[in-house]
Amino acid sequence: MARITARKKGADRKKGIKEQQVQEVPLHIETVKWGDLTWVNIQPPTEREIEYLEETYHFHPLDLDDCLSRKQIPKVDEYPEYLFVIFHLPVFDKETRVTTKRQWSAFVGENFLVTLHTGELRTLTALFRDCQANEDSREEYFSNGSGYLLYRILDRSIDSYFPVLDKILSLMEDMEDSVFDEDVATAKELSVLRRDIIAQRRVMFPTRTLFMSLERRLKRFTKVDLTVYFGDLMDHMNKICETLDELKEVIEVFKDTDYTLATYRINRVTRLLTIFSTIVLPFLIVSSLYGMNVTLPGGLERGSVQSFLILLLVMLLIAGSMLFFFRRRRWI
Repeated sequence: MARITARKKGADRKKGIKEQQVQEVPLHIETVKWGDLTWVNIQPPTEREIEYLEETYHFHPLDLDDCLSRKQIPKVDEYPEYLFVIFHLPVFDKETRVTTKRQWSAFVGENFLVTLHTGELRTLTALFRDCQANEDSREEYFSNGSGYLLYRILDRSIDSYFPVLDKILSLMEDMEDSVFDEDVATAKELSVLRRDIIAQRRVMFPTRTLFMSLERRLKRFTKVDLTVYFGDLMDHMNKICETLDELKEVIEVFKDTDYTLATYRINRVTRLLTIFSTIVLPFLIVSSLYGMNVTLPGGLERGSVQSFLILLLVMLLIAGSMLFFFRRRRWI
């Protein structure tokens, strides 16, 4: 009985130590507060951070589950106490040259803003660090409410996209020159650039639709009228989307042009080879006949220099006639 009690006490002690070790693992949660507004930044979110949000803010369980999922569409869920928003932003990998979308979520309430992301969105992270370090930044971003703070995050994120758009435009200008240079790698570069533009459009167009529905819902969480601010934000989004539409049309034109030029080059080579084969055909026919193991006029047994010259003249006459015919038909 004593041994059982001692084992039980030892097991409880180990369990307590293990639970204490688990509790000592820090949460991926950082906060910045100014006045009565708190910005909670979570990167990256795990089950433990989700449990913290559920216990502290009592968010809806379905919204918390969406924060951990990476296959959500941009959306806005409205509740009496808060808004839940899912955003997508494009991220370009320089090594693989592939554009992928990165999801981040936000809970907007009267006195709080909670952002959850993986940490790959440098603009969002840089803005949070700026608010942590500078009192002036906190006063500028926090003084007009959580809705205005979310707007500033979106504005910085969209502004950071323009260098990416400028890079695509620069690549398009280079591609325009290489299309007519008969470069073999042009077709591959066109395909990579076309894939990148399509991926950018797949992210930015739903985001523009989300911004249009977000403006009126944020009004209750801000102290200023966001109409002008969101008007400027929508101007930027419309410019991005219109540019991407234009780039898509231009890249399709380049693709068709490259295909047309490649087909023309192939046809030109094929035409020259066909003409050469047709010209050589009389020589092959005559030489094949006289290469047979039979007696023919002008052959080796009855041959002479005069016969050879006559055969050569006949072959040249046939070849010249074909060249004249091709020229008349404008094939050459």
